[in-house]
Amino acid sequence: MTASNEPGPAGGPSPAGRPKIVFDARFTRLDHHDGISRYGASLMAAVAPFADVTMLIHDERQLALLPELPWVKINSPLSPMELFVARHVNKLGAGLVFCPMQTMGSWGRKYPLVLTLHDLIYYEHPAPPGFLPAPVRVLWRLYHKAYWPQRLLLNRADVVATISETTLGLMNKFRLTRKPIRIVGNAPQGNRVPRDPAVVPDKSLVYMGSFMPYKNVETLIAGMAELPDFTLHLLSRITPQRRAELSALVPAGAAVEFHNGVTDAVYDDMLLRATALVTLSKAEGYGLPLVEAMALGTPVVVADTDIFREVGGAAARYVPADSPTAFAAAVRALDDHAAWQECSTASVAQAGTFSWEASAKELLAIAGELRPGH
Repeated sequence: MTASNEPGPAGGPSPAGRPKIVFDARFTRLDHHDGISRYGASLMAAVAPFADVTMLIHDERQLALLPELPWVKINSPLSPMELFVARHVNKLGAGLVFCPMQTMGSWGRKYPLVLTLHDLIYYEHPAPPGFLPAPVRVLWRLYHKAYWPQRLLLNRADVVATISETTLGLMNKFRLTRKPIRIVGNAPQGNRVPRDPAVVPDKSLVYMGSFMPYKNVETLIAGMAELPDFTLHLLSRITPQRRAELSALVPAGAAVEFHNGVTDAVYDDMLLRATALVTLSKAEGYGLPLVEAMALGTPVVVADTDIFREVGGAAARYVPADSPTAFAAAVRALDDHAAWQECSTASVAQAGTFSWEASAKELLAIAGELRPGH
């Protein structure tokens, strides 16, 4: 175990009464955030003013995407040594350890532990993320064939966190844990200045997300046949094989651009000019791109699912996930600038109902409840 920016004295709350919270930041990406990576980094930054925070990393390149906080370098969460990770974490004297996933090792732990479940997507759509090593992908598929392995993982925690009412409902439906479940929600980044709704948007549509089958990008592409004057920008990184598959589906005369990854600055710039952010994903734990777009005043056209209804509220435009025609009609309705302005203003208001400050407050409340003597 190595460290830099050494954490303060171990042993629970500081003299000022601040809780000592260790965040498992080992799921942070090395280049660009994905959803879980951004969730963890944003939550840490929101909690840090009110607690003594130490981050666990496994690669120093992760620090570029993390807040400037004390950190400790330990094993990768995918290493066999994860079974014994509590031996290292016990030495930090944490009043609470928070993991943004449910897979953190816990054998022999001497600290309160919060594990997180973001969604149940992979029970219905079992294909594992491609970045996982081949042996882990095999275990992934086996793990999601039944609910009992999930219960074993979650029941090791003192409290289980999730990010939405929708996922909470599913966890209760399938009785995934006997431990208390609390919502430590997702949110847009702070200090985002919304666009001027009086300015007519470009005829561009933005998609931010993976290209896994359940994301249903095929229907977005099919819908572009009825939107020849719009351009669909697919922003995320994509493998050559998947790009070839989707490129073959682009209708004649349609404009679809593959960007293969963009910076946060480029992403924001494109959102600030676009007519809408679009996604017809059939399963999400939250849908962070929705709230990121709405915070900037960019309308969203999305699949009509429970989670998108929860996040998008009355501001979003909802369409059946498998209807290219309904998708195109919803985009075309935003050609009316008065309708677009109304949707833009409503989007900013809806995004304002989510905040990292509220999530930090919830996690600090959990830390207080799990403090010895409480």
